[in-house]
Amino acid sequence: MLIGEVARRSGVSARMLRHYESLGLVRPSGRTGSGYREYSGADIRRILHIESLRSLGLSLREIGRALDEPGFTPSALVGDLIRQTRARIAAETELLTRLRRLDAADPAGWEDALRVVALLQALGSTSADARQRAALSSGDAVPVPVEALVEAVLSEPEPNVAGALSWALARSGGSAAELLAEALGSPEAAVRERAVETLAELPGEGPARQLREALGHPDPVVRGHAALALGARGEAEAVPALLDMVVAGHRDTDAADTLGVLASDEATADRVAGAMTARLADTGTRAPARGRLTQALADIPGPVAARALAELSHDEDRAVALTATYLLRLREGTR
Repeated sequence: MLIGEVARRSGVSARMLRHYESLGLVRPSGRTGSGYREYSGADIRRILHIESLRSLGLSLREIGRALDEPGFTPSALVGDLIRQTRARIAAETELLTRLRRLDAADPAGWEDALRVVALLQALGSTSADARQRAALSSGDAVPVPVEALVEAVLSEPEPNVAGALSWALARSGGSAAELLAEALGSPEAAVRERAVETLAELPGEGPARQLREALGHPDPVVRGHAALALGARGEAEAVPALLDMVVAGHRDTDAADTLGVLASDEATADRVAGAMTARLADTGTRAPARGRLTQALADIPGPVAARALAELSHDEDRAVALTATYLLRLREGTR
């Protein structure tokens, strides 16, 4: 079969067939009387094998080895191809992310586009100072996409830089709360904690709504941050989670202080004291937790807390009784 017919049937151009021949990949089995290349059935099968291997991403040199070396096995080469392909996909994905973020910034011209690119590069710098400067300059000339700021704050180990990024997110006015809420589902505990800490720093109803939903999160650290943040905003919905923290001994001092802040009006104070009394009466509440709840009553004003302390002063647990008696004397001394 002549080269033109081979090209037509195989889909490989005559020029490429000549290139294969120059590399020694394919050698036509014969020549016609006029000197034209003549390909046998075996030659055509080899051409099809070459095209199949090219479709897997092998170089022509690798294809030559695969076809001509008797001891050559595909396993190592395929493993290398898998690694190379993954690396290429990762690089292309990173490039696509950068392009999407540049597009989201909607630069007015190339000067703005270059500023956005420079800020994005600085946010990924190994220098904490460079990252902090990038966060603080975000939005001065052109906005950095909220998605980039969220990704940066979720991976930021330096507290000062994380604070600057939170400040930048608060200025952005974008969809930061929704993106941070998605990060609360991360399998990495550190990412979940950074996400809820950043939500706690953001003002407005959107972040507050996400924090309320986080009160039911399975991670106690996330629940704790959400409860403290909501309690500091005066939201009584955080009371059960704050009491859980006192009982569990997880940031119990912070939780008790926040409960004291929430109990600034009489109605809320009585509600908090009533909830504490119920936990104290629960037979499942162990002695250390009962002691912490008794101490937390110190900052709760009102008659309900006073009655609870009076009853606890006769508690069968001597440590609880002594603590309650001491707190009652303090109350009497401040009247």
